[in-house]
Amino acid sequence: MSEKIIEKNRKAYFHYEILEKIEAGLVLSGPEIKSIRNHDVTLNGSFILIRKGECFILNMYIKKYEYANYVAGIEETRTRKLLLHQKQIQKLGEEIQLKRLALVPLKLYFQEGLVKLEIGLGRPKKLYDKRQTIKQRDLDRKAKSNKY
Repeated sequence: MSEKIIEKNRKAYFHYEILEKIEAGLVLSGPEIKSIRNHDVTLNGSFILIRKGECFILNMYIKKYEYANYVAGIEETRTRKLLLHQKQIQKLGEEIQLKRLALVPLKLYFQEGLVKLEIGLGRPKKLYDKRQTIKQRDLDRKAKSNKY
């Protein structure tokens, strides 16, 4: 199973405590795939919503492919549908409502020629949790620098 990572959402791990990870496919157009292959994509600021039993990612930026003739209506930050099983969507919807969790895009990658999105089901961190994360990261850096 070869996996080529295109983009990671590093801020997601800082702002959320990830409880569960799920893999989803994306509905994309041809020029969008070419832009993704060129790494012209950003997950920062994007989020996932469930509407009418379907899952969508909003604000994911994919740069327009410069050599393509674009069809009207394809915007760089348009809403894109995620491909998940109906049971997965229902389970996620229940978890979000009952436990007050959020769906966060974690990374975008190619798997056997297909673009996949890793979604995290996470709980927002409190300010003191974020401070603890920063403190631990600084301690790890200091220990690593003293090691060499």
